[in-house]
Amino acid sequence: MSQDLKISKKKPTYSISEKLDAYLSNYNRNIDLPIFYSDLLRFQGSVVVYDKNDEDTLWVRVYYNDFEREEIDRSLKQVYSSLISDGGTSILKYLSVDAIDFCTFGNSKPFRIKVRNILNDNFTHFYVKSADASRVYGLELEQMLSPYQINFLVCKDTLIEEHITGIPGDEFIKTMLPECSSAEKSQIAKEFVKFNERCLIRLLGDMRSYNYVFVPTHDFDHVNFKIRAIDFDQQSFEGNLKIYRPQFFKENNKMVALVREKIQNESIDQYKIEERSIVAKRMISYHSRLNKLLDCMEADVISTPAHIERLKEDIYNYTMDLNFRKSKNMGEILKNALDFVKRNYEDVSLKRFQ
Repeated sequence: MSQDLKISKKKPTYSISEKLDAYLSNYNRNIDLPIFYSDLLRFQGSVVVYDKNDEDTLWVRVYYNDFEREEIDRSLKQVYSSLISDGGTSILKYLSVDAIDFCTFGNSKPFRIKVRNILNDNFTHFYVKSADASRVYGLELEQMLSPYQINFLVCKDTLIEEHITGIPGDEFIKTMLPECSSAEKSQIAKEFVKFNERCLIRLLGDMRSYNYVFVPTHDFDHVNFKIRAIDFDQQSFEGNLKIYRPQFFKENNKMVALVREKIQNESIDQYKIEERSIVAKRMISYHSRLNKLLDCMEADVISTPAHIERLKEDIYNYTMDLNFRKSKNMGEILKNALDFVKRNYEDVSLKRFQ
């Protein structure tokens, strides 16, 4: 069973560099916003938000004075239009900001905005957060290297993110996994192996069960489950390589046990190769954009010298590739990690035709 793994200490927030800001503008991630994260901090009070079992969710519902609330609601509806639609004002009259919640837990301390369509009562959420370069890099890498599209906007020190739907990992493991059929458990174990490998390849850390979701998809007479990351604060920051492997967190012990029960070692190796190949193909598809992002990372400071030294040595011991020892920063480490995956994929592919 996996041993508990600790994050060294709270990660600092890294500001958006000019080079990263230009990159975001080039790919329409950077726009002018009518409201900023700091504006939402001016709430007058709050009440605790409980779940359906009357347990504290670690979110509080905030409220503002009447004068500010009207302006805040109008601005948040405009942000929603920019994030989800074309940024026009014609839909604003059909929208209502039903709730603004503030999370007191975690690095980003986000605001969660609930927006409802008053014509049919459909609602959705989005998040307003303090912009952090690590998280922005993580979101962009998720767009390029994962199977999922992700929508976000940045303006100065404010980050707007769409809500990622799914069943929280800790809740799923506790209440739903025991009720899954044997076939479903095997499929879930396979997905965890691939998710574990994907996090390692792109150096996304701290994937404890509450930082990812299970996404069920109904297909004929059965349900398929995918695992999707929802927290990107720990992108390429920690020095301990195990931080980038979800299998080493105690919160994932039941998933590790499930893999051992359902998947043979030969199949584990097969699924790892499959995931590396899929990521390599995505790297080829996003070649130009990915290289521009990695150039930004190489010119940026998103970790500490001690973490950089430890991580490049850990990965060297894992791969025996000298390029990692030559890396000067986290951007170079990630670039070498992705090159290593791509190079091995292309070498194997070429051998098939020789």
